[in-house]
Amino acid sequence: MTFSIVADARPNSFAFETSALVKPSGFREYDARWWFGRPGSDKAPELNLIGVQALGMGLGTLIRRMGVGPGIVTGHDFRAYSLSIKLALVSGLMAAGAKVKDIGLALSPMAYFAQFALDVPSVAMVTASHNENGWTGVKMGAQRPLTFGPEEMSALKKIVLDGDFDLPGGGAYEFVPDFRARYLDDLTQGRRLHRRLKVVAACGNGTAGAFAPEALERIGCEVVPLDVELDHSFPRYNPNPEDMEMLHAIRDKVLEVGADVGLGFDGDGDRCGVVDNEGHEIFADKVGVMLARDISALHPGSTFVVDVKSTGLFQTDAVLKANGATTDYWKTGHSYIKRRVAELGAVAGFEKSGHFFFNPPFGRGYDDGLVTALAVCAMLERNPARTMADLYRELPVTYGTPTMSPHCDDDRKYGVVTRVTADFEAMKAKGEIFAGQEIADLVTVNGVRVVAEDGTWGLVRASSNKPELVVVVESPVSAERRREMFDALDAVLRRSPEVGPYNQTF
Repeated sequence: MTFSIVADARPNSFAFETSALVKPSGFREYDARWWFGRPGSDKAPELNLIGVQALGMGLGTLIRRMGVGPGIVTGHDFRAYSLSIKLALVSGLMAAGAKVKDIGLALSPMAYFAQFALDVPSVAMVTASHNENGWTGVKMGAQRPLTFGPEEMSALKKIVLDGDFDLPGGGAYEFVPDFRARYLDDLTQGRRLHRRLKVVAACGNGTAGAFAPEALERIGCEVVPLDVELDHSFPRYNPNPEDMEMLHAIRDKVLEVGADVGLGFDGDGDRCGVVDNEGHEIFADKVGVMLARDISALHPGSTFVVDVKSTGLFQTDAVLKANGATTDYWKTGHSYIKRRVAELGAVAGFEKSGHFFFNPPFGRGYDDGLVTALAVCAMLERNPARTMADLYRELPVTYGTPTMSPHCDDDRKYGVVTRVTADFEAMKAKGEIFAGQEIADLVTVNGVRVVAEDGTWGLVRASSNKPELVVVVESPVSAERRREMFDALDAVLRRSPEVGPYNQTF
């Protein structure tokens, strides 16, 4: 089949109905993400259904060329258009000879679990994760529990944009009924709590509402539901546990009902945010430190992987050192951390965005927000005399920011980061003062993390899935030093006029 692959086509036009619209920038570092459009929006779509079909053909072609068998799991998140996108994807996959097993409405980790449970090598999960309505995307993999990285995504992009498809036919489709129950059974088997915990389960009206409350109830929690009704208009806020609006809603409910902990899940259920019993929103990297303390007490000498946005406590915390734990700082992104956890045989990996990865005996190596939630509950059970707030207070104090995301176009953001990195490398080489001190270290594995002599640090990197930069700052000294670092970092960023305003500050 020959398609006309185009990067631009307006709705309500001949070209839109007869061409495969696939904007090249939708192929990200480790998944695919496009603006599909929504009623009332003036923003032009970046993808149409014919383009999704082409994506399926490309994915099926790539998997065949990788020498992987034809079996692939697919599912979709709860958005008004996700089912139609999945079916268009399936048609393309089948044209390329794929044997599709469709698990229906699903969380991303449920699709990853299906690779194991159904003994299928590949996965294509239709989801826009936490992005606002109008976005869509696909998370893909062909080597469980890993998902695609830059090499596979670049190959897929070339195949699709060149229309270089292998279409032998012979594909097949099978719908797998009742897979939700199978996933929940596996998730909760043998995890019954003896300590009765009151837990706020917040889902932002996203897909996790059909899964998280029941999973927590099954292990013995008293669940207080918050925005668990499925509503793809997301009437209150986007289901994003890194967003302060969602965290504040969880905080208010925790304080209202006197809960032991509040747990918030993103749109496709692979991330979990935490609010303690006193209403403190705990950034995910600090939750990771708490879980690393708990796990390394059970398994001394554990290795952990964290992303470059994460707190410096993973290296400096006295409890982790006493437990013999070691930590590797790596590239931000669920695919990168997942691969690094597998490479190092780490017990777990923690990403500041809330993607947590647990290897056996805790998980299968992929990111699952419900596994994270159950791990938090298990940690509380192992500490019956202490509350979540107590465990949080036991961490050394640092002064961090939320993940801040100034706008920067997809075709310019990497150039900006390259220039900023070069600026810092020049400053360090000359011994210049930055944010009041000399630069002690630069970590350039993913963007640039500039570290001052007192341990205060700031990070700039390009977002892998949105037209944004990512900025994070932390100081182990004071809020004032945090502000100094942010102001100095922002001044460097403002040398680039392509950098827009922040989505939030602190």
